[in-house]
Amino acid sequence: MARHQIGSASGPGNQAVMHGLMAQAQRADVLHSDRDTMRAWERFLAGESAVSVPSALIESWQRSLESGVSPSASLAPFAVHGDAVEALRWRHRELLAASDRLFAATADLFADSHSMLLLTNQDGVILKAAGDLRTLTAGEKIHLTTGGDWREAMAGTNGIGTALATGKPTYIHASEHFCEGIKSWSCAAAPICEPGTGSIIGVLDISGPPSTYQINNLTLAITAARQIEMVLAEQSARQQMRLLAFCLQRVTSSDAAGMIAIDRRGRLVHTTGRMPLPVGIGERFPGMDENSAVEDWARHLPQGLRAEWFSPVVVEGSTIGAMLVVPSIRSRSSGKRIAERMNAFGDGTRGETGGAAGNHAGSEAGSEADPQRNCFAQILGQSAVMLAAVNRGRQLARRRVPVLIEGETGVGKELFARAIHGEERGGGAFVAYNCGAASKELIGSELFGHVHGAFTGATAEGRPGRFELAHGGTLCLDEIGELPLELQPVLLRALEEGVVYRLGDTQPRHVDVRLLAMTNRNLHDEVKSGRFRGDLYYRISVTRIRIPPLRERDIDIDLLVDHFNRRLALRHAVVPRRLNPDVMAVLRAYSWPGNVREMRNIIENLLLTSRDEEVGLDELPAELLAETASVSTAEPELLQTTSLEETERVAIARAVHGAHGNLAQAARLLGVSRSTLYRKLEIYQLEGIVKPALE
Repeated sequence: MARHQIGSASGPGNQAVMHGLMAQAQRADVLHSDRDTMRAWERFLAGESAVSVPSALIESWQRSLESGVSPSASLAPFAVHGDAVEALRWRHRELLAASDRLFAATADLFADSHSMLLLTNQDGVILKAAGDLRTLTAGEKIHLTTGGDWREAMAGTNGIGTALATGKPTYIHASEHFCEGIKSWSCAAAPICEPGTGSIIGVLDISGPPSTYQINNLTLAITAARQIEMVLAEQSARQQMRLLAFCLQRVTSSDAAGMIAIDRRGRLVHTTGRMPLPVGIGERFPGMDENSAVEDWARHLPQGLRAEWFSPVVVEGSTIGAMLVVPSIRSRSSGKRIAERMNAFGDGTRGETGGAAGNHAGSEAGSEADPQRNCFAQILGQSAVMLAAVNRGRQLARRRVPVLIEGETGVGKELFARAIHGEERGGGAFVAYNCGAASKELIGSELFGHVHGAFTGATAEGRPGRFELAHGGTLCLDEIGELPLELQPVLLRALEEGVVYRLGDTQPRHVDVRLLAMTNRNLHDEVKSGRFRGDLYYRISVTRIRIPPLRERDIDIDLLVDHFNRRLALRHAVVPRRLNPDVMAVLRAYSWPGNVREMRNIIENLLLTSRDEEVGLDELPAELLAETASVSTAEPELLQTTSLEETERVAIARAVHGAHGNLAQAARLLGVSRSTLYRKLEIYQLEGIVKPALE
């Protein structure tokens, strides 16, 4: 009955260590009996010396006692329950996928062995169990099953917990366990180390009754752990090759002094140029790992690397890492002058932009529930229709009811959805899905999840759907009008009952989500035509917000043009360009069918296709010039306003922006006193345009 640890079998010399495992285990002190160990345990608890057992075991008992573990405990606690188990497994899907081949290959071996094979995460929480059915049933009684927490600080000395505590393969046999109710088990456990960094990311454990003890069990556990590590290394190599190919396609020697590629686990994959870094190839940057959003990594960059050089790498809708492009000296000096005038980086937009005015580092990043990132204060707009939409959004944010967000493509519907979620202050995840992006079969799987074998191509372990992932938070369904008719009653039932069924499964799963639905269609007309169910329409449109198109936002044109000009110039490390009155007159007269997204793209194109200080009319897109051919700056602009007050409001807003926030100058332009201007700003609720104009 070995109860000793064997030195780490990872890293260089791994093969030699493996060959010596058996000899080392056999030479260990295994002569004392279970009875001797039990007496030593009793003496230890009585505060007496227990010299008859190895010092490593005494140290583990001591850690257990200091952690407050009860020696009379008969089971481990659960770390997660119910649906939270699936969420945990989803977070560790790469580790689980890497173990699939091993578990499938050893299924027959463990079927009648009175033993079981266990996989845990880095916290000792069991992710998967397989093996002899009777042993699995017995294991459930002490929570040696999925969701059980077997850290030493929670369950005392045991194979999993002690292997994690020491970082070494460990065999804990029978009476060597700290808790009395677990002494009828024998456990051999080996840590699983992350390729490259060597960090422990899980444990492979073989457990069973004491009668299953064999000295080979520990060797088998170590071998199995190494197999999982090799699969992880293969997966990592493939992902890193995709990342590197993506980065190299977007960087040329002419536009960059260097490039840094970082994989999804925060490890350095590649670097060019002579940039001093605190880590080497394969090592992890401090503050970066797979459990944090890639966008957040910009806050943890080493000294000398700037946030505006950083961008996540998204391939086929999946974030596979990040890259930093260090601009050439010429570009960097231009970017530096811009940065000195700005306190933020990025364009402050995401998805369908409504014009975010973010002024903190990483405005595109951060938690989905971060109220500083996702809030209405970040939405740029001072037109009357936009202020009305924002005010309605603020009111609805505190009412946990479904909201239907309506608006043309590109107006910023998702930005409103994120703001509603962020200002709700309720926490939880923000999970978005585009209902028009896949076939009806795939949409059903994505929304409700599936189990193994539910359809061709289903993952071996199954997966939770967007409803389960959004439990306790917000589910945002874009293009809800594209949802197939066959799935609409299923969605309605899930919303009404708060219960979902995975494809191929009969087990109900309770979910609590707030639904935000978005559409660019008139769903009321869709109901009349029979293309959308009336009962679902009335369920998702309990409350509604219409986001106005850009052509209705009069004074916001100047505001957004200036915003994108400065933010995108900073992102690309170029100097903002000057737009003369002729160009601005055309931009104001254009109908903007693509709305804010179209404007952003046009401004970005103007910044990247010429280094001239001023934008010329001939640089504007042909369709824009064709539509606005009759515009002349010599004639006063005809404002489509409905009242004298609105005309005055527009004039004041443009004067303030034209004076770059200088109210004294704006008052002179308008021919009024500064006190009158202050009063008008308050009357028309335009105080908010002063600060953005100064940014």
